[in-house]
Amino acid sequence: MKRLLFAILLLAGAMPLRAQLYHPGEELYYRVSYRAKMFPNTEVGAVEVKTSEEKIAGISYYNVEAVGRTLPTYRWFFNLEDVYNVRIEPSILRPVRFESDIRESDYTFESVYRYDWDKMTVHTRWSSRKRPFQEKQMPLTEESMDPISLFFTLRSAKAEDFRVGEPATLQMVLQDTIRVLSYRYLGEEVKKIRNVGKFRTLKFECQLGTTEGYSFTDGSIFTIWISNDDNKIPLYIESPVRIGSINAYISGFRGLKYPLTSKIK
Repeated sequence: MKRLLFAILLLAGAMPLRAQLYHPGEELYYRVSYRAKMFPNTEVGAVEVKTSEEKIAGISYYNVEAVGRTLPTYRWFFNLEDVYNVRIEPSILRPVRFESDIRESDYTFESVYRYDWDKMTVHTRWSSRKRPFQEKQMPLTEESMDPISLFFTLRSAKAEDFRVGEPATLQMVLQDTIRVLSYRYLGEEVKKIRNVGKFRTLKFECQLGTTEGYSFTDGSIFTIWISNDDNKIPLYIESPVRIGSINAYISGFRGLKYPLTSKIK
């Protein structure tokens, strides 16, 4: 579940920060399912991603909240509630603060990142299992961001900007390191989404590297299909696990900025 929430948030690309799409009022809803030989398609969780506008000390910001939860039927077995928030300054379309609050059974994790784009640094602070907070300051590049901010970087890209099979990389800020996300465009594909319909999509294969720089030998791999229209919303994500696979698919949406022209009527 946590892996699929990250996969949704890691929908990323190579467009510059000015191309990010933040639209107050947009709401995206997903269902997460597990599939294996003995479990043809079992829904186990849900994810919501919502964008709003808020004022703090008279300054307006975009706020994006992503929440992943186990469905009530499975909470007796594994109770999960992960909450992520990112605050974006509209004038520069860059994140200024990231927060996470992760609760998975008896495991807890909290983190706060503060960005200083003038000095090109990020200050991270994190704690797991209620232990004392640890802190670190790391240098930034133009492509270094938290998972939620990376989620928006591809969404204003045009299909003609991609080249089939061409590899590219991005950088994801984590508490004490910056991880590498490798991805490649696989082409256009018509994808049927359960209970929603058929869509024209852009298909990508992504791999999150380990903490050892550009090593991907034991990183997470997932395939993602995004809508082939101006919204560029993730529609379906598939990630293999040791036995079977975990999948996430769009179950609803509201307040999109552009018409959903990728949907086939």
